[in-house]
Amino acid sequence: MTYTTNGPVAVLGLGTMGGGLASRLLGQGIQVRVWNRTPERAEPFARAGAFAASRPSEAVEGTSAAICTVADGEALRTVLRGPDGILARGGYPGALICASTVAPDEVVRLAGDAPAVLDVGMLGNRDHARDGELRLFVGGEERVFAAGRPLLEMLAKEVVHLGALGSGMRMKLLLNLLMGIEVQAMAEAAELAAASGLDRKQVLRTIAGSGFASPVMSFKSRRLASGRFEEPDFRLRLMAKDLMLATEQAEASGLSLPLTAAAAETHVRATEHGFGDEDCAAVTRALTRKPGTDK
Repeated sequence: MTYTTNGPVAVLGLGTMGGGLASRLLGQGIQVRVWNRTPERAEPFARAGAFAASRPSEAVEGTSAAICTVADGEALRTVLRGPDGILARGGYPGALICASTVAPDEVVRLAGDAPAVLDVGMLGNRDHARDGELRLFVGGEERVFAAGRPLLEMLAKEVVHLGALGSGMRMKLLLNLLMGIEVQAMAEAAELAAASGLDRKQVLRTIAGSGFASPVMSFKSRRLASGRFEEPDFRLRLMAKDLMLATEQAEASGLSLPLTAAAAETHVRATEHGFGDEDCAAVTRALTRKPGTDK
């Protein structure tokens, strides 16, 4: 496989993480071609020197790697196999890097017979993506990983090859499972605190400074304390989607994961109530008091 990290590199999907990756590549002097479903989001990157394409197939022309960071399986299917998709008119000669969080088996199905595919679970937020501070967990053939590693190391402080295609998604779902449960548990503790007369902000500060808190809980405690869930680090509807994917993976393996199933139900309910495009800490909005209570 002929491959260089000097680009050009395509980034398809310019949301929180895709936008950060595109900024990182531009900052490293890489030629970048971008595409987004809503073209307006590509405009700042075009002003920064990227080529803004009108179709996924156009975005990957002449590139050595294409990074897909769209929201879900349906969007990834459109980018790869739709009428204007990367693989619609034959194979893609570069490295196809699927960094969208989807079911592991879906990556394998959508990739089909593409010769060089990696699935990448990204750990971090938009600032980590922009600054090259992500942790990346990668699935795919060893030869493809070896060829793509220089580019991945430009984007991350840690790059781990886990095994066959789909492995990166399996790790990402496990990590998001933990995050979803942890943030919901902290939100529940804060709601119980407020209902029992304690100061919510003081309780959240105590949790964040305790040995019980993970780094993500300390980070999200500030969201819960302020009640500000706009400009999300990670959208609630995406967390709901990932928790549902995790429960489906568990069922397919014959496992019962009660905490995961409960968290998935709460996140889905919060999404149905209209909070899906807020930060995932907005799951607290789904924690309502039972009818008949006086508080």
